[in-house]
Amino acid sequence: MENLVLEATKSSPSIFFDAEKGVLEIKGKSYPENAAKFFSPVLDWLKEYLASAETGNTVVNMEIIYLNSSSSKAFLNLFDVLESAAKNGQQVVVNWRYHEENETALECGEEFREELQSVIFNLVELSEG
Repeated sequence: MENLVLEATKSSPSIFFDAEKGVLEIKGKSYPENAAKFFSPVLDWLKEYLASAETGNTVVNMEIIYLNSSSSKAFLNLFDVLESAAKNGQQVVVNWRYHEENETALECGEEFREELQSVIFNLVELSEG
């Protein structure tokens, strides 16, 4: 399976999914004009990857500086896919990385974590320096 690489834009995060290593990276701001359309190929790739994953371990590193409500819904859809995989026996870890001064990002991470039972969801504070 090929990796998925999307470069960051002014309003969308960079996305790098490494199928071989089972590592997914989403980083930056997320407020695309149409979040459902932007994240649709990401969700499709993720579903295909999880269905064919040779490794039972998937790590998702997310460092979102800002997101709008439609991006939040898209992330919930992504977490639903991950939760389903985790309930089916795959180990899924989400590392929600946030900068210590960004309380909004922390609160978003806390809210996402509450939605998940089978996914290991870590809140990782990044200190400046």
